[in-house]
Amino acid sequence: MSTIEPGPIPDDALEERFITSSGPGGQNVNKVATAVQLRVDVFRLGLAPDVYSRLKQLAGSRMTTAGEIVITARSYRTQEANRQDARERLADLLAKAHLRPIKRVKTKASRAAKAKRVDSKTRRGAIKAARGRPQTD
Repeated sequence: MSTIEPGPIPDDALEERFITSSGPGGQNVNKVATAVQLRVDVFRLGLAPDVYSRLKQLAGSRMTTAGEIVITARSYRTQEANRQDARERLADLLAKAHLRPIKRVKTKASRAAKAKRVDSKTRRGAIKAARGRPQTD
């Protein structure tokens, strides 16, 4: 796969919200908003059309109809760790979208290869036919 280098993510394209989280943290979970909801305005990233379509495919249900990708990180007990996790996940998503798939080059079997395949099929069919009950005339 060939790559196109993703540029830096502009700060005006990002919006972070801190929300209360479930998971580890005990009573701290109920008091402190440690989970991060990172929203990225895809149109402000200035992506090429092919990169945008791959990003849309990769993001799936994380992409809204308004053109925002919503990433929620709540694996860690601190805001900073969740914030870092969300940004890393966004960077991974963008890096994957910038990978251009290699086009498959169609190949054609040679005449000799086709003949060899048909010959081996005929031989195998004869072997299987010989396994049957003997013919009585």
